[in-house]
Amino acid sequence: MPPTLASVVRNSSLHLTVLAGADHLERPVRWVHTSELDDPTPFLEGGELLLTTGIKLGRTAAQLQAYVHRLADAGVVGLGLGVGLSHTEVPQPLVDAAAQRGLPLLRVPEPTPFIAISKVVSAALAAEQYEAVTTSFEAQEELTRAALGKDGTTAVVRRLAARLGGWAALYDGSGALSVVAPDWAARRAGRLAAEVDRLRRRPAPSSAALQGRSPGIDTADEDYVVVQSLGADRRARGFLAVGTEDRITPTERYVLNAAVALLTLTLERSRELRQAEERMGAALLRMVLAGEVATARQVAVGLFGGLPEGTIRVLVAGAGPNADAAEALVELGERAEQAGSRVGEKLLVAREDGAHGPRLMVLALDNGAVHRACLGAVEEHEGLSLGVSAPAALEEAGTAHAQAERALAVALRGGRRSVDHEEVGAGSLLPLLGEDAVTAFAEGLLRPLREHDRTARGDLVASLRAWLSRHGQWDAAAADLGVHRHTLRYRMRRVEELLGRSLDDTDVRMELWLALRSGEE
Repeated sequence: MPPTLASVVRNSSLHLTVLAGADHLERPVRWVHTSELDDPTPFLEGGELLLTTGIKLGRTAAQLQAYVHRLADAGVVGLGLGVGLSHTEVPQPLVDAAAQRGLPLLRVPEPTPFIAISKVVSAALAAEQYEAVTTSFEAQEELTRAALGKDGTTAVVRRLAARLGGWAALYDGSGALSVVAPDWAARRAGRLAAEVDRLRRRPAPSSAALQGRSPGIDTADEDYVVVQSLGADRRARGFLAVGTEDRITPTERYVLNAAVALLTLTLERSRELRQAEERMGAALLRMVLAGEVATARQVAVGLFGGLPEGTIRVLVAGAGPNADAAEALVELGERAEQAGSRVGEKLLVAREDGAHGPRLMVLALDNGAVHRACLGAVEEHEGLSLGVSAPAALEEAGTAHAQAERALAVALRGGRRSVDHEEVGAGSLLPLLGEDAVTAFAEGLLRPLREHDRTARGDLVASLRAWLSRHGQWDAAAADLGVHRHTLRYRMRRVEELLGRSLDDTDVRMELWLALRSGEE
């Protein structure tokens, strides 16, 4: 801690007397400055103990009061007046003004040189800096040993909490709480979800400092909290939060910075290992999709403890024309892996660049944590879509992959966030097709009939719709239209003439029905 006015006054060798502001002696002294100027504030930064003999001080109460106000407004923590030169005693108006502003006023007796006060404060500041450096080195060594040991990140968080005399919490890249120390702080750390989420959307490293009962934290606790994102390439790999009863000191800030550096290095090192594991996992996934499940199982036992067992789904994510598609897919893969890691759920992930842009493939348990995390993640990214296969056995993963690809194609055409394979095979065909393409097709195909209906007698479009809906049954369709069947036959021959196509062709009937239905959607 820096020296305070109280510690300076308690130094018996200085013989200082407090004349005003005795309730404010715990203010820290950042420096001692001597000035005989009537307005020394342009040369002050705040936090100084100002010493003067009062040679240039005014003699009136108004002048002395204005002098005190200037010093107090500039952040001076105390004023020392040396008596015996220009003033035999401290002027009472000066004492009254200092008392009014709560500015500590010290009487400096003639035998005490100003340099002696400066030396006392300088020595205390030097001792503080030495203690800060020593403590920082000790803390860095302690945290480094913890980081190199077993469960390094957990050990660092626990040692940091002990060093700060408060609590510390580590969150993964998705913002989920992974480590907290001591255990009782889990509730407080859990309340920071919104703040962590805000930092997650900003480039790393970034930080936020806040206090209990502030808009940033929904808590009645009076903790001072600092939240710091951890990452070296603008992508947050995790987040560190600490809470203390008082604002952290410069020494504690050094300790916190050391922990941030160590945790960042640990996470980056872990990221490199994860990247190697991802490459092996991607190779295993391709083996499974190729039907080599038995071989993949043998390899996976040693690397990952086995493959996902039970009912699985294959999920394929992609994006439309979006400059951030690749980055969004990387984050989606990380979210999937983090979800699986938290609950011990096995999964396989592979990224690839295909003919239609980058893709992310995930093989996960049906309706498991990974499956749900992927569905939630695509909702947060504009332009990112997900195709989901039907539930399948691991041996059917190749078929499931093809289903997921088809579902993804439907999702991208329709601008939807996710589509299950079950939706592709159920309901109407129209919602699965691109709206613009269907509209253009329908307008081009039916244009001759619509132009005829506008310029000549006979409603060919309505007659065609009725005839197709009755599967070519003349009497039933004519009854629906309220015309004679010979009239309907004439109209259908006219349709064939205008279109240049035969209604006996099943493909032609299907295309015409699709065109007519598209106008009803």
